[in-house]
Amino acid sequence: MTNASALTALQSLKSTNKQLETVQARISTGFRVATASDNAAYWSIATTMRSDNKALSAVQDALGLGAGKIDTAYTAMNSAIKTIDEIKAKLITARGASEDNQSKIQAEISVLQAQLSATAVGANYAGTNILASDSTDPLEVVSSYNRATDGTTSVTTISIDTTTVTLTAADGTAGGLLDDVMTIDVNAADATTIDGYIEFVETALAAMANAAADLGAAKTRIDLQKDFVSNLMDSIDRGVGQLVDADMNKESTRLQALQVQQQLGIQALSIANQNAQAILSLFKG
Repeated sequence: MTNASALTALQSLKSTNKQLETVQARISTGFRVATASDNAAYWSIATTMRSDNKALSAVQDALGLGAGKIDTAYTAMNSAIKTIDEIKAKLITARGASEDNQSKIQAEISVLQAQLSATAVGANYAGTNILASDSTDPLEVVSSYNRATDGTTSVTTISIDTTTVTLTAADGTAGGLLDDVMTIDVNAADATTIDGYIEFVETALAAMANAAADLGAAKTRIDLQKDFVSNLMDSIDRGVGQLVDADMNKESTRLQALQVQQQLGIQALSIANQNAQAILSLFKG
């Protein structure tokens, strides 16, 4: 009525089949911890870390966008400095020129002044222009996503003071470092007036050189933070992998071993059932 050997062999075979299913699932998914039921603590930690990594990916995009804005402003600032140099050269020429020649020189200066305005207004990247602006608000670039030990999160930014780099108002008119330069007019100007204009240019050049240096420093900081975030994301990926990834070499070896155990279990169950078959044969005649 009760085949104890068969029951034991069946339990052993069920255990082997269950382990085999687990190993096959790990091999097919690549995860040792694929669901919360596999290991609730590791699954929870990995889920949080994956979420943070997605946030860091958005931070990396924001840093790239910020770098583009600074690059654009820096390029335009260098171009404006070259234009200012040309204006200075024209002023020196105008100092000893006749009134007729001064009017011609002023025509050239006017073109250069218009170019300065166009350079500032054209320094637009993704809808942001810090060289031609009416705003005094700093440029905020998202730089990191932080999770404290108590689980609270925060977002930090890199703040860039735009008031030190603004060249003109948003429409290219007066409102920045180029205010005095835009007023230069050497028509019928005497030497003293032109000397004053040269001082305007020198003052603007010094301020623009400082502005370019500030932009360069901001770009360096953003690039460093971008590299850090990239390395941090890689580190988190490795950490998650150590928690939940399956060791494919180990699992493939276990799969082969369990397959052999399964075959042996089936064979053991068959042998255990043969005892009952032998008893049954006694009633044949």
